[in-house]
Amino acid sequence: MGIGTGMSESAIQTITVTDLGRQLDLPAPPRVVDVRTPAEFETAHIAGSLNVPLNVLNEHRSAIAPHLTEDVVLVCKSGQRAAKAARLLHDAGASGGRVLENGFTAWEGHGLAVDRGTPRWELERQVRLVAGSVVLSSILGSVAVPRLKWLAAAIGGGLTFAAVTDTCAMATGLAKLPYNRGAGADVQTIVSALGTGG
Repeated sequence: MGIGTGMSESAIQTITVTDLGRQLDLPAPPRVVDVRTPAEFETAHIAGSLNVPLNVLNEHRSAIAPHLTEDVVLVCKSGQRAAKAARLLHDAGASGGRVLENGFTAWEGHGLAVDRGTPRWELERQVRLVAGSVVLSSILGSVAVPRLKWLAAAIGGGLTFAAVTDTCAMATGLAKLPYNRGAGADVQTIVSALGTGG
C-alpha cells in the first residue's frame, strides 16, 4: 500500500487475544481500532471496535493520530495491516498502539465477542479474484491477440513486487471502490467518533 515508516518490526507492541478479552471487561478498557476495509468490518468485527480503514489512516494520519492518545489496540485480519497502522501512528506522533497478535482471525477462533453483519468479501480475496481473472483472460485471449500475454506478465510482476515490498497497488485501488467503503470511512466521521470515545 505504499506505506514506509521508520518504526522497526521489533518495536511494535502486541497483545494476545486472551489478554485483550480480559482488558475489555475492565472499567477503562482499551480502544479497539479495526483497520480493515469497511466491507470486512461490516461482515464481522470485535464488539465495540471502531473502523478506521488503513488507507484512510494512511491519507489522514496527522488528523487521526492526535485522537489516539489513550490505550489503543489495532486489529486487522492477521496483524500485518495493523502493524503498518502502528508504524504510521508512531511516525505521526501517537504515543500508544498495540497490535492484536494474529488479528481478528485469532479473536474469532477463540470464540470471543463478535458483531456480525452482511457477509462481504475480504480485500485479499478480491485481489486474488481480480489478479487471477486478468491473468486467465490474458492467457486465453493471447491465442487470438498474442500481445495480451504481456498483461499477464505485468500482473505477475506486480504481484511479485507487492510481495517483496509488502505493498499492493491493486489492494489500494480496490479499497477505494464504493463496495469497500462504508458510510463511516471518511476522516471527519472517524475523528468525531474518536473524540467522543466511539
